[in-house]
Formats: sequence, structure tokens, C-alpha cells
Amino acid sequence: MTQQNATEVAEFFLLGFDGQHKFRYVLFIVFLVIYVTSMVGNIGMILLIKTDSRLQTPMYFFLQHLACVDICYTSAITPKMLQNFIVENRSISFVGCITQLLVYVVFATTDCYILATMAVDRYVAIYNPLRYPIVMSRTVCIRLVVGSYVMGSINAFVQTGCTFSLSFCKSNVINHFFCDIPPIIYLSCSSIDINIMLLFVFVGFNLTFTVMVVIFSYTYIIRAILKMSSTAGRKKAFSTCASHLTAVTIFYGTLSFMYLQPHSNNSEKNMKVASTFYGIVIPMLNPLIYSLRNKEVKEALKVMGKKF
Repeated sequence: MTQQNATEVAEFFLLGFDGQHKFRYVLFIVFLVIYVTSMVGNIGMILLIKTDSRLQTPMYFFLQHLACVDICYTSAITPKMLQNFIVENRSISFVGCITQLLVYVVFATTDCYILATMAVDRYVAIYNPLRYPIVMSRTVCIRLVVGSYVMGSINAFVQTGCTFSLSFCKSNVINHFFCDIPPIIYLSCSSIDINIMLLFVFVGFNLTFTVMVVIFSYTYIIRAILKMSSTAGRKKAFSTCASHLTAVTIFYGTLSFMYLQPHSNNSEKNMKVASTFYGIVIPMLNPLIYSLRNKEVKEALKVMGKKF
């Protein structure tokens, strides 16, 4: 990043949603409730897994990190959005914008890889249950999680570095409610061909790789379930995957819609809606999905409820 860029633009202004000023207090309350629910749900999930001995398995180890990642990336964007609902000055400093984008991309990308890792975990548990404790050992689980964070960090540093190495002299008004790559690069007066190519390559690779891992894992999972002679066994095997499959479908569907569409005025509006769902609503839904559809989590919640 050059010193010249820092002197060209000292701050950005976040345009937010269309008609935001008219409904700002309603929007503030709605998104505050969603954010608080997300924090309570994900922190509660982490504490539940930490304290209940029955949940000390690889699946819940990954779920614990998924909850942590959800907390981090929604916290990167939601507090600033809430602030902009109730203050007139919707500016964010140049450094603040870099930090917000960096943190958001690190944990959003990590989320993709942790979901893919959880699919592999379910595949091993169902397809080869006898070797499951050996294959998914503590060391292997830690390496998979660390690898997820490394991939998220690589993507974030490359994307953020390339985005803010551009010169910004057209405008400093970002047509979004947080600092995201597409609306920022279109403010640049430099050539953005390389940035667009990098965005499609990196996002395309991360999405394609993790989605293919999920697809291959569930292909073998379905084959293993269909080979089971017991109906009760099939139902139990499917129930262990239902929560994860629901979360994966919502997550990847929204993320693909956000980044893999051509730029247009209409796409900017669509991206705001998709970003709201992906960055704010999904982190709230994940603990609900895993708690409402997971028998072990529900039993652990009952035990915790009795203690209190």
C-alpha cells in the first residue's frame, strides 16, 4: 500500500440501504435483536460444548470453531452498521475500512473451510465408523482447523492488499453498508482488471474446492446410508447430517449469489440483500439449526437448564 493512496482518501462514507434514513430506528432495532441473538446463540453453543462431556467429539470441536468464526465475521460488520443507523455521519476511516474488510474476509473464508471439514467428518463417521476415532484424531482435527484459518488468512491478505493498493480519486462513497471488495474497487480510478480477475479466481477457487469437498463427502454418505439394512440406522445417520446440510445449503447458496454475478446497478441492490443474509442472519441461524435439529445438543441444553 502506498503513502499516496493514504493521502488521496482519508475516509470513506458508507451509503447503506436505500431509504435507510426513513426507517433507521426500525432497522436499528431489528438488526440489534438479530445481532444479540447471534451473540447469545453462538457464545452459548461454545460454552455448552466446553462444559458438556458428551459433546467432546470431533463434530462438536468443529462446531465450536464454526460458532467462533460466526461471532468474528458478523462482529466485523454489524456494530458499524448499527452505528450508522442512528448517526448522521456514516464515515469510516481508511484504516478502519482496511481492518473491517480484512477481518471479514479472514473469518468468512475460514467459515467455508470449516463447513467443508465438517462434511468430511460426517463422511468418516458414517462411511467408516470403526476407524473414525483413529482417522479423526485430536491432532488431525486441530490441523484441519488451523488449515482453515490459514486459507482464510491467505485469501484475506491477498484480496485486501490488492484492493487498497488501488488509487481512489473518483469518489469515497461506498454503495454498501460495510467495506466489501466489489463496491470498493469500482471507486478506483486505476485499472481494476487484475482485481476482478483475482476476486473471481480466489472466490471461485475457495467456493469450488470447498463445495466439491462437501459434494463428494455427501455422495459417499448417501451411498453408505442406502446400503444400511436397518431403517432406524438410516434415520439416525441422516439426522446427524441434516443440520450440517441445511447450514451448508444456506451458506454456499448466499455466498455464490453475492460474488459470482456480473456487476450492474441491480446487482448492487441484490448484493446488499445477500450480504445482510450472509453476514448477519446466517450467524444467528447456525446455532438455531444445530440446536433445534440435533438430539445431543438438545439433551445437553436440558441438562444445563436443570442445573440452573
